[in-house]
Amino acid sequence: MKKFFLGFALVSLLIAGVLSYFASGDPDGLDKTVEDAGIAAHAREHPLAGSTFADYALGGDSRFTGLAGALGVIVVLALSFGLFWFLRKKSPRNDLADK
Repeated sequence: MKKFFLGFALVSLLIAGVLSYFASGDPDGLDKTVEDAGIAAHAREHPLAGSTFADYALGGDSRFTGLAGALGVIVVLALSFGLFWFLRKKSPRNDLADK
């Protein structure tokens, strides 16, 4: 089981860190539809637009897209692990065996 989780983490980091450089900069279908329908004209800047990971880059620098993706994977895995650890079902103790 440990090998599976390590492999999953490694593959996730590779996808986020390496393949993200090959992602298209063109808008996806939803963005294109919003632009074509004129809805984008009413859009406002998100309150966190100036944050560190805004626009899938570190500090707005698109050269660090892979690093931002890898750090995002690490944060999500850490939060997931912590949540699962906190919520794990503990095995019931057999109190009769102790007597």
